[in-house]
Order: sequence, then C-alpha cells, then structure tokens
Amino acid sequence: MEQARLYDYLIVGAGLFGAVFARQAFQSGKKCLVIDKRPHKGGNIYCEDIDGLRVHKYGAHIFHTSQKEIWNYVNRFVEFNRFTNSPLAYYKGKLYNLPFNMNTFNRLWGVVSPEEARIKIEEQRRKYASLPEPANLEEQALKLCGEDIYQILIKGYTEKQWGRSANELPAFIIKRIPFRFTYDNNYFNDEYQGIPKGGYNLLIEGLLKDIEVKLNTDYFENRSYFDHLADKIVFTGCLDEFFNYECGPLEYRSLRFEHEQLEIVDFQGNAVVNYTEREVPYTRIIEHKHFEFGQQPFTIITREYPKAFAAGDEPYYPVNDSLNTAKVKKYKEKAAQFPHLLLGGRLAQYAYFDMDDTVEAALDLARRESLF
Repeated sequence: MEQARLYDYLIVGAGLFGAVFARQAFQSGKKCLVIDKRPHKGGNIYCEDIDGLRVHKYGAHIFHTSQKEIWNYVNRFVEFNRFTNSPLAYYKGKLYNLPFNMNTFNRLWGVVSPEEARIKIEEQRRKYASLPEPANLEEQALKLCGEDIYQILIKGYTEKQWGRSANELPAFIIKRIPFRFTYDNNYFNDEYQGIPKGGYNLLIEGLLKDIEVKLNTDYFENRSYFDHLADKIVFTGCLDEFFNYECGPLEYRSLRFEHEQLEIVDFQGNAVVNYTEREVPYTRIIEHKHFEFGQQPFTIITREYPKAFAAGDEPYYPVNDSLNTAKVKKYKEKAAQFPHLLLGGRLAQYAYFDMDDTVEAALDLARRESLF
C-alpha cells in the first residue's frame, strides 16, 4: 500500500503563477509546499528595497488588464497606485513618444492633425505597397509603417532585442503596428493599470501568506525526493529542462541588467526610455523611482542589455519560430502522459505572458483543479 503524501501540491516556483495557484489551493483546504531556487519569492517581479526605493531587479513590470475580475483579484492583496506607462524612445538625441501617436507624428514630420498624420503614413507606406507577401520582419514593418518609423523607432531596437538583423527575423513577429491618432501617451489600452503601493513583494507576500515556502531550493538537485512529496506537481520552470531536453533544447533570449545608484534627484524624468539606435548596446533605461512617484534625494537606474541565452542565464523571451513550436508540441504530448503533472507560467508553457495573463492562467488551472 502506497504511503500517503505529505502535501496535496508541490509548487515549483514562487513567482506570480505559483503564488496565485498556491493561494487558491490553500484557501480550498489543500496542503501546499512552494519551492524556489532563488533566495527570494516573487520570481521576476521581485523588487529590492534600497533606502525606500524599490528596484525592479528583473526589468520593468507594470500591471495592466482590461479584465475587472483580474484587477479585483490582485487588489485583494495590495492596493495599486495610479501609475500610467508612457515610455519614450531616444534616437540620436531626440525623444519620441510611444506608442506611435500624434506626439510621435508631430516630432517626426511636424504634422498637427490626425488627417495630416494619416496622409503622411499612407505616403510612407505607398512606396512598399507593391511588395509581395513579406519574407521577413523588415519587409513586414516597411509595408505597415514606411521608412521613417521603421528606421527610427523599430529597426535598431528589434535587432538588439533578438540579436540578429531584421531581414533575418520572421515577418510574423510584427503582425500589426498600432497607430493612435490622439495626443494620448498612455502605452496600454487596458482599463486598469498601476504598480502595487509598496512594491510587488507585498503582492507576493499576500498571496503566499501562511503557505509553506522553501527558498534556495532547486527541484532538480533532489528531484526523486520532491517527486514523492505531493499528490501533484505544479511546475513553472523550463519545459525542456523538466523532460531532460529529450526533444531538444528550446531557444530563449536573455537579458543582463546593469543597476546604478546616482546621487541626483532625477536622471531622465520618466520610468522607461527605450534606446532605438543599433549602436547603443542597451535597449532601455529604467528609472525606478518614477513607478511609485518617489521623492528620494537619489535615484537608481537600470540599463537593460539583451543577450544570447546560455546555461545559467534567466530565460526571458521564447523564440517562437516553427522549430521551437514543433518541440513544444512534443513536450506537451509527453506532459499529457503524466496526470500528476500540471504545467503553468511563461517557462513551462513557453509563452510570453503579461502579468494579467499569468494570473488568469493560474486561476484557470485552479478552477480545473476544483479549487474554488
């Protein structure tokens, strides 16, 4: 007779997905153990507190959603502020508003009315209208927006992000380019948006309150032990690693962060400035105090450098080409053979998720597990 397991769920990963699922399981009376190889909870939304200024250690995270249910859910654990994401693009000494709106068009061409902007965009696109089905990202972008926007705001940034020339990237990476014919600099169209007051750590602490968590604990270093601890495993790590790369390694792009404290009040006057020149090695500079309207007499900035993924790096962006898609399909077919295994999150699902997508996916899995 098999001995009873100590836990109902072993949750591998104390990031947002794991924390939301653990909360639902805990509230349903299930016994959970959450483990994470990092020395902190929160995964990539973890913030380091430096003299009251919270630094997004793994890149900028702005919560946004159009789903009231998701917004209400996260607000149960922490109150959000009114931060609105209004990034800028820096190119050869000039700043342009993102997303592409009337402020952008005015800066590019001097146009002041939506009609003038539409005429200018169509004029730019007309030159490439006769191109056949775009064979790569460059052709796709030129056909969608024309030369100026592509060269100034898309080409260099994209090539840095993916580590290859735009004419070597698949066209489907840019399915559309949104143009807004208003002077609104809000990057997101979502109804709800903000940063937790006090930082994301408060959200994670609220989700994991009273739940057993073990940090500095690598599932793969003692896999046989952990596999027998719980009735089910919720795995949020790399899909290919779980199956020992049997169908081949999946490709990712990674990032390197360079944090710097400056003894000045304000460095760039905005939370996020993208650097779209190919010659500038980083893709953006984040100034963390602007996420929470900080009044500290100093500031902290982070330069974000894209890099090729190597062993030991954090995998940030899946490379969703046909080769990797085929591998993912094989891995998911293998996963279906293990009824005790539940996969969730951006790594286990090999998908780029926004935070609201992550919360929604974790709640959906909890519903399928009858944890409501």
